[in-house]
Amino acid sequence: MQAQKVHPPLFDSISSVSRLQTLCSGTTPSAQKVNRKSNKIDPRNMRRFSYRLLDVFTQKALEGNQLAVFTDARGLSDEEMQALARETNLSETTFILPRSAEVEREQGVKVRIFTVTEELPFAGHPTLGTATTLHSMQQNPSDPVVLDLGVGKIPVTFTMRDRPLPFGEMRQRDPVAGTVHNREEIARITGLKLEDFDPQLPIQTFSTGVAFAVAPLRSLAVMRSLRLTWSNVAEYLARADAKFLYFVTRETVNPKARLNARMIFYGGEDPATGSAAGCAAAWMVQHGVARSDEQVIIEQGLEIKRPSEIYVRASRRGDKIDNVLVGGYSIEVARGEVIL
Repeated sequence: MQAQKVHPPLFDSISSVSRLQTLCSGTTPSAQKVNRKSNKIDPRNMRRFSYRLLDVFTQKALEGNQLAVFTDARGLSDEEMQALARETNLSETTFILPRSAEVEREQGVKVRIFTVTEELPFAGHPTLGTATTLHSMQQNPSDPVVLDLGVGKIPVTFTMRDRPLPFGEMRQRDPVAGTVHNREEIARITGLKLEDFDPQLPIQTFSTGVAFAVAPLRSLAVMRSLRLTWSNVAEYLARADAKFLYFVTRETVNPKARLNARMIFYGGEDPATGSAAGCAAAWMVQHGVARSDEQVIIEQGLEIKRPSEIYVRASRRGDKIDNVLVGGYSIEVARGEVIL
């Protein structure tokens, strides 16, 4: 696998049973009726599913991390959600499953997150982007948005911060610190040299729902040289306590940023990884890269021309790290409708 992957346009190829329209109808899905003898779908009874396309962790369209949000996924099966995630071919696609107002007040808004290959219990940029979509629909913009995800309830609050776009900030689950990894082993699976790693900081796993091994490198030059063979990385991760590696360096392009980061995985390279950024926030406070409750910026996605800014902070209380907050901006760039 190459270290960089540029995603094709949303719905680059439209199958015979899935056609794209450019207008959002907001129609609640209806039952699909098929003539079993002719195997043809009656166009009067096709199901319609509206979606929005957002760029997350950015204030500029066509930057940040892309996300497709299906605003009413009632009537879609698990298999259809996974197929639609493959169809969008983005890092993640989310599906909102509306429930009664009483249930949503108590439990939050039900949301499911899919990559092109699997469902995830939690992911950062899908959480922020989906919450931004829900925030735009609610009557009182000061109310927080609470998502009911696989990891449980995740609250997202919004403020305007003197900008035209709302700034969203999610509180992730309290971090769990894991293994301190052997540099020689990580060097072997990544093709890096020992001297490419920051000698002052450990490679350590943290999890706020999805486990990442935060791997500090010495410089931007080393970051830019990364060329991973995913099979080597996957073999190591299969026996480790981390699902992914999150590479960081204290040398940054933006002088206001604290870390530069890259996250290369089986789907290519992620422009912005909010779940990993939460783990990095805990890692930074644990190892003195950031102070307790200090909000800092992680820059990501520069190598694939999708620059992103992720705002993070975490609290230290004695030996305990908690109150992991990950935030940023999102901008809607398109609306559409899938017809099945």
